[in-house]
Order: sequence, then C-alpha cells, then structure tokens
Amino acid sequence: MENPSRHPAQDPAQHPARGLPAPPALGAAALPPGTYEGQVVLVTGGGSGLGKAIAAEFARLGADLVIASRRARQLKAAREELAAVPGAGRVTAAVCDIRDPERVAEVFDAAQAAVGLPDVLVNNAAANFPSPAEDLTPGAWRAVVDITLTGTWFMTREFGRRHLAAGTPGSIVNIGASYAWTGGPGFAHSAAAKAGVKNLVETLAVEWGPYGIQINGLVPGLFPHPDLPEAITAGLAGGTGDGPGGALGGGLDARQPALRVGAPRELGWAATFLASPYARFVTGHTLVVDGANWQRRTVVNPELTPLRTQLGRGPFTP
Repeated sequence: MENPSRHPAQDPAQHPARGLPAPPALGAAALPPGTYEGQVVLVTGGGSGLGKAIAAEFARLGADLVIASRRARQLKAAREELAAVPGAGRVTAAVCDIRDPERVAEVFDAAQAAVGLPDVLVNNAAANFPSPAEDLTPGAWRAVVDITLTGTWFMTREFGRRHLAAGTPGSIVNIGASYAWTGGPGFAHSAAAKAGVKNLVETLAVEWGPYGIQINGLVPGLFPHPDLPEAITAGLAGGTGDGPGGALGGGLDARQPALRVGAPRELGWAATFLASPYARFVTGHTLVVDGANWQRRTVVNPELTPLRTQLGRGPFTP
C-alpha cells in the first residue's frame, strides 16, 4: 500500500495556479533553419493579424511568400514588414477577393510567374460578426459563407488542380474554428461555414493523398492581434500570451484554462510544422491550438443568458 505521507496535501496558498508557461521568444523556431528554402507559401488574409503572423514564421524558415488580401494598402505594409524578417525569401503581394474564382486563378498565375507554383497554401481569410440567427439577412449569411467556405474552396481547388496537373506534391492548411464541432450560438453563419471547411480537410485528405497532396486544419484560440473586434480587445486588459497569468483578474487571461491567451507566433509554429516535411504522414487532421479552452466545462452550469440579451438586442421583431 502506498504511504500517504509521501504525498502530503498541498496548500493552495503555497502553490497558486500559474497557468501554462510562456512560449519561446519571437524569432525562435522548432524546425531547422532553412526548412522552407526554395518553397513558395501562399497565405490568404496575409496582410494583417494571424495571417501575417503565420506568414512571418514561414518567412523565418526561408520561404518565398505570396500574401493575398482584399486591402491593397494593408498588403503593401505587410509585404515590407515580412520582407524584413530575418531569413525571409522573396515576398510578393496580390489583391484578391477569394469569392471570385477567376481572380483566384489570376493570383496563382501571377504567383507562378513571380516565384513559382505555391508548395503550401494557408487558407486563413474569413469573415465573421456576432448576430442572433433570426436577425441574419440573406446578404449577411452569404457574405460570411461565401468568404469563409466558398472562398476557401476556390483557393483549395485551384491549388489542387495545378498540383494534380503538374504531378507535384503540396500541402494545405485550413484555418478553422472549434465551433465546427460544438456549434456556435451567435455565429450560425460562421459555424456552419467552418464546419464545411473542416469537412473539406477530411474529404480531400483521402481524395488527394494518393497524389501527394496533404491537407490539415488549424484552429486558433484567443490570440490578441490588431484585427480583433473592439469588444474582445477591450476585455484583454493587457493579456499578451507571453507569460503565465498576465492580466489575471482584469482580462480574458483568467478565463482560459491556460491562464493566458495565445501569442500569434504559437499559431505560426503550428502551421509551419503541419506543412513541413516532418508532418508528411499527418493529413486529414485538425489541430486545435487554444490552451484547452474549447474543452472547458463547469461542474454546475451557470444561469443561461439568452443570446439576444448578451448582444444587447431587444425582443425579435419580424
């Protein structure tokens, strides 16, 4: 029988919850330097936010980058910033509305002429906003689904067709969302679209695997970045993802099982691994990088606040 004295009770006051440790510093990398030298990586929504952070990690490993976005001014600034990343290869930018399949084809043509056929595609571009389902207009529904799901499909199809025609391998990383599994009250349009994106990962991994094309999903948790809605950034109160605890009690750090939010580079590291030679046997998988937040449960459920009340909406009026 085990001696209980070997495991004395711990005093919570002496061992307070500290959360998950901070990540390595910006500029660190788990993969060998030059992992992506000679490789072309295309990132949609790469002009800002998490897309730019993901692109930066590929750049550190030597990739030639193609960043795509609908905003030309944002792309210009991002291109200059990414070109200055130590280790970066060539960086080109393309204005693209991924809802337009003809424009998508033009972007691939331009990328192929400038730096070569993309070896890696990161489908990061998406649209979203909170709304009760009953308030969603047909236009609002289409705006989110057309960008998040249909646009992702147009990019994926173009990438796949070109590699199938050339007989070359490739890797796709689709940025998803945890409510693809759970449902997302307040985000019926986005949740339905992200469920479709997740299903594309699982479907195409089987269809295209025989031809050397792998496809995986990557789900971010809360990663503070400039593109976050004001309602979220106002609640962060200093949380950075760079330390255990951070703004405990004052922001969203304390609402995460990790007791901190994520640092954008952590998502970039996950993306560079999934598309790397070291993950060639990983396909059809969706990796969640959120400090276990989506799996959080309470022993006793709190009192339910209807969604309309949460969003400050009055009673529904047809």
